[in-house]
Amino acid sequence: MSYRRTVPEPAARRDNAALNRAAPGPSRAEGQPRPAAGQSRPAGQPRAAGQPRPASQPRPAGQSRPAGQPRVGGQPPLKTKAEKRAEAKAARARARAMEKRRRLLSVTGAAIVVLALIVGLFVWIGNSSDSSPNATTASADPTPAATASSAAFPPLPAGADPALGKKPAVSGGKGAVTQLRTTTLIEGTGAAVQSGQTINVNYVGVTYADGKEFDSSWSRSEPFSFQIGAGGVIKGWDQGLIGAKVGSRVQLDIPADLAYGEHPTGGQPAGTLRFVVDVLAAS
Repeated sequence: MSYRRTVPEPAARRDNAALNRAAPGPSRAEGQPRPAAGQSRPAGQPRAAGQPRPASQPRPAGQSRPAGQPRVGGQPPLKTKAEKRAEAKAARARARAMEKRRRLLSVTGAAIVVLALIVGLFVWIGNSSDSSPNATTASADPTPAATASSAAFPPLPAGADPALGKKPAVSGGKGAVTQLRTTTLIEGTGAAVQSGQTINVNYVGVTYADGKEFDSSWSRSEPFSFQIGAGGVIKGWDQGLIGAKVGSRVQLDIPADLAYGEHPTGGQPAGTLRFVVDVLAAS
């Protein structure tokens, strides 16, 4: 015995079904055969009354659509969840690799800059270390010439008049000088100079007529050394300094014939000359 309850069909639906059955459909031409099963009708041809709509041909069981073949309507094939996960994983891996590369480049650049700074610092320290001892040595151990010309100039003999430590002021003379004149300005206490000795002197030379200075050992801060009587200097010096005592300051008025002459060459002064000579040593 069945207890299933029968639900009555709505009245509107029953009326529509009755109208559809009663409406006459388009008929195919007389003598035209009905299309075979599975065959579609030509475009624009109406479907005969009662002819069923052909269903799309199903794909055989187990057969998949070829890869890359578009779906009906030109739509691209849909990706599976596994493909989407794989693509997302690959994208994340690429992003991590790019970030790692950027960090590596940044660290490498910073390391290069730091290394360059360290190398530059060591080079600067090395140069400073190398230059400092040289400067100290140069200042602490000057050459003998520098010592003699700066610290001990002029090298005065023992017991000499302190006036020999200053450059004398020399002016021109008056009158004609026809022979050598030697005038002692400061008398020394040392031995007298003899011919053949090597003597050290300071001197100032001027022209006798106007007192214009043309030469001086004071301007070079270095005494002049020569062998007296050997012809290495003008005759006025070879003759006028013989017998002068060490520590003396003498004035020599030398006529032209005992100096460089009236018309010398090579830039020497002409005419009568006056020298003031300090005898510092003789040996």
